[in-house]
Amino acid sequence: QVQLVESGGGLVQAGGSLRLSCGTVGRTFSRSAMGWFRQAPGKEREFVATIMWSGGSRFYADSVKGRFTISRDNAKNTGYLQMNNLKPEDTAVYYCAGGNIYSTSPRDYAYWGQGTQVTVSS
Repeated sequence: QVQLVESGGGLVQAGGSLRLSCGTVGRTFSRSAMGWFRQAPGKEREFVATIMWSGGSRFYADSVKGRFTISRDNAKNTGYLQMNNLKPEDTAVYYCAGGNIYSTSPRDYAYWGQGTQVTVSS
């Protein structure tokens, strides 16, 4: 089975930055698409960013475009989400996910981490 483990969350002030990491365990994960999603209490899980296995294709939610950067290092089986100019509305639990489909929908991802909390104070 493929396992994902997020890290790098924390408490930051508005305008600050964080880099999330997603460590992966799985022989074939490097060939999978990877996504980042987030979920705030009482809210639905929403798309943040996705990247194809090759790293050549990326897509971002409008809410984070220009502020967040998704990347991956297949040699290390690790994905990243660099978050700059954070806003209070970015506060959520962030999840990394893997799947066979390059998609913005969480339903298209089969593998999920346990999440890491990101809190942005105003």
